Amino acid sequence: MKKYILDLTIRRTTAPRPGYVLLQLTDPTAPLPPMLPGQFVEVRIDGSPSTFLRRPISINYVDRQANELWLLVHAVGDGTRTLAALREGDSVNVVLPLGRGFTLPKPQAGSTDTGTSPQCDSDRTAQSEKTAPQRYLLIGGGVGTAPLLYLGQTLAALGHRPTFLLGGRTSADLMQLELFRALGEVCITTEDGSTGERGFVTQHSLWQSADTFSHICTCGPKPMMAAVARLASEKGIDCEASLENMMACGLGACLCCVEDTVDGHVCVCKEGPVFNTNRLKW
Repeated sequence: MKKYILDLTIRRTTAPRPGYVLLQLTDPTAPLPPMLPGQFVEVRIDGSPSTFLRRPISINYVDRQANELWLLVHAVGDGTRTLAALREGDSVNVVLPLGRGFTLPKPQAGSTDTGTSPQCDSDRTAQSEKTAPQRYLLIGGGVGTAPLLYLGQTLAALGHRPTFLLGGRTSADLMQLELFRALGEVCITTEDGSTGERGFVTQHSLWQSADTFSHICTCGPKPMMAAVARLASEKGIDCEASLENMMACGLGACLCCVEDTVDGHVCVCKEGPVFNTNRLKW
């Protein structure tokens, strides 16, 4: 896909929980370019003397009607804390869209979305024949839930209603639940049992009937994704994971994000960040 360097304007900022900020960005001059679920952007950090490289941020959501791109930022270092301190009206320079996203299904029979509408940016489905709905299980933990919202939005536009399995240490770790619930069924685990079932996402009772799902997509801490991949393999379910390796350049030049796969060492920012877990040496 064509890459763009854009100066976007912050239309709104909110704090879904302490330590996190949601930036709603818009281009005041033109429609936002096509983007796929699972792709990411590289954000230039202005005003932070200790931050020399751009920061990779997952695409959280794309609102075509409002011409908005949402970025969910976890303020954990100088760069992301600088982003979190931005206010409405500030400008943010981004490179987008980067990487390879999740594999998308064909439109469901009866769906009115052919893949060419603004609600679905995937040219992979644009000319495909429509098919029966497929069951998708989208599993996320922590800030790893961010790209699953846009993925769920796109699946819903294609007529495939997803199920979400979201986990956190406590109920305070769970974000954007109402937005997820608008797109599909939401199942929850928390380690302390404060919301949903107690335990990890891999321990949820949903797994007892997981063989009804045709695809699993996951993003979050690497141990969680590796455990999800093992369960998917045991049950014979196709599984894709969005890796969170350090991606300093986003173009495959710096080699910071190299991952060992069955095909050899590859740059996650170019070959991924989404991989079929069969390719990963976990």
